[in-house]
Parts: sequence; structure tokens; C-alpha cells
Amino acid sequence: MAKNTMVHKRYFLILSIIFGIECLVISISPYDRADWALENVLVVLSAIFIFFTYKKCPLSRLSYSLIFVFMSLHEIGSYYTYSNVPYDAFLTSYFNFSLNEYMGWTRNNFDRLIHFAYGFLLAYPVRDLYCRIAGVKGFWSYLTPLNLIMATSMLYELVEWGAAEVFGGELGMAYLGTQGDIWDAHKDMAMASLGGFIAMVITLVIHSRIQKDFREQWRLSLTVKHNRD
Repeated sequence: MAKNTMVHKRYFLILSIIFGIECLVISISPYDRADWALENVLVVLSAIFIFFTYKKCPLSRLSYSLIFVFMSLHEIGSYYTYSNVPYDAFLTSYFNFSLNEYMGWTRNNFDRLIHFAYGFLLAYPVRDLYCRIAGVKGFWSYLTPLNLIMATSMLYELVEWGAAEVFGGELGMAYLGTQGDIWDAHKDMAMASLGGFIAMVITLVIHSRIQKDFREQWRLSLTVKHNRD
């Protein structure tokens, strides 16, 4: 048990150091310093939350890995600003393949990828945290995390709107990143919801195969616990 704890701590520390180095490198010369700072406000708050909850409520290594991948991708977006991440130029230069041309896209869709990744990569860690705190099993342990992903995705769009109104100008537009699409917020929320849904379906399928009491947990979670007189 002690050995597993040490391995877990070491893994968490390694991920933290790698992410810290990435943030340090990216902070040297971002494309737009003001937008980079604005994009990283939630990153700093999230990092503080993860750090201070690690001892009392440590998540699985898989959860920390997924969080690490998402936050690393977000840092790339904050460096270039989401509307200018040169993913297509990178693919064309190194693989002679244009994703935008293949998909028929006329806009930079890195922000769509990140919103999808928000749901796909963070739904499992959210479930991990939720189950550890609430002790919920069965049906609700899959539906509630998805609902939380959808709700926080909506909340983030409201934060983006508010920030754009407060700061205005080029900074507000860079942070909002609509690229002229009036349905941008709706599509972003849809992508996060889709990512979260896929993640929970995958988790459910895996658990149904490896958990011996899966059906019993599912049945109990849908059973009325207290009847009214």
C-alpha cells in the first residue's frame, strides 16, 4: 500500500513538473500577452485546486493523466490564441496533409477540438472526484458527471461573454474567438457535451465488463430508497 502511494505521488509530481516547464516555456513569448494571461486565469485556479485537494482526495493516475493532457492542449491554445493555432500548417509541413482541406473547414477549429477534449478528457476525472466525495454508484455515477460537464461548459461560455464585454476591443474578441460564427457558443457546448457523452459511454462499457456487481449497482441506483406515506 505504501509502495503504491509513493508511486502515485511520484507520478503526480512528474506530471506537475512537466506541465510547469511547459507553462514556463510558453510564457516567454506568447502571441498575445494579454490574451495569454486571460486564458490562464482558470488554469491557475484549477492548478491550485488540484494541488490543495491532492492529499485529502487524490484521484487516480488515469484522471491526472487526462487532466494533464487537457491542460497541456489548452496551453498551446493560450500561446497562439485559439483562433491562430497553426495545426493545419503543421500537418501540411510535416505530413503533407491538410486537415482543413480534407474536412472542408474554412475556419481554425482548434477551439472546437479543445471544447470536445474538455468533455472527453475531463468527464472521467469529474466522475472520479464525484464518486469519491458522494459515494455514488450505478446510473447516477455516469449521468451526473456528464451533466456537470455540460453545465460547466455553459458556465464557461457565460464567462467568455462577460470577459469580452468587460475587456472589449481586440482582447475581448481574441478571448471570445468566435471567428464570425454567431453559433460559436452553441457549437462549443455541443462539442463538450459530445466529448463527455462518449467518455461516459466508454467508461460504462468497460465497467460493465470488469465489475462483477455492475448490474446490481445499476439496479440499486434506480431503486426508490424512501417511499412517501
